[in-house]
Amino acid sequence: MNRNRVALPSNPDQMRVMSTPENILATYDRVGPAWAQRRDRRLQERKWLDKMISAAPHHQGRRRVLDLGCGAGRPIAEYLADRGIAVTGVDGAQSMIALFRSVLPQQTAIHRDMRGLSLGQTYDAILAWDSFFHLSPADQRAMFPVFAAHAADNAALMFTSGPYEGVEIGEVEGEAVYHASLSPDEYRALLSENGFTELAFAPEDADCGGRTIWLARYKSTDH
Repeated sequence: MNRNRVALPSNPDQMRVMSTPENILATYDRVGPAWAQRRDRRLQERKWLDKMISAAPHHQGRRRVLDLGCGAGRPIAEYLADRGIAVTGVDGAQSMIALFRSVLPQQTAIHRDMRGLSLGQTYDAILAWDSFFHLSPADQRAMFPVFAAHAADNAALMFTSGPYEGVEIGEVEGEAVYHASLSPDEYRALLSENGFTELAFAPEDADCGGRTIWLARYKSTDH
């Protein structure tokens, strides 16, 4: 589930205490810059990013993407921006937002926790790639109304999760990092309850680093 690939530590109970959803942002503030420098930039995510772009509507001739947990902006937000997409990056780690601004100074960067986010505007696509799964199960459930509140009509939503329900502790730059996942059935129910139609589900996609990927489309009930 993690930004690389989850591996349970030798003492998971001890690591679980060390890493919680509450301290994940502080962890990335500390180690995020080193992680970003070493991040794989071969863009194995390209296939899925292209699917999201294709599924997203246009807004006055240009697509707008809300990138939740945007990190340093490279390579994903950079790839989107290079295709003429207006990217709004949101991250709760100040060091990550600082790097995003340096990489993509023409795009919008917001230092804010995605939990309870309310920007007062909608987007043609919402992306939570290798970020949403750092939230607790309760906070993940609460994110679906947040997704819907920021989704333009027919907007695409794409996020990564685990392939099954559970909590795992991974490692980034020697630090423990918390990950959680709901069951696929619960994700499907949450999508449906909040106005989203599933377009694709790829559990542990071997062509994308083993990530489990969801792609959905939003349809406002006002139409």
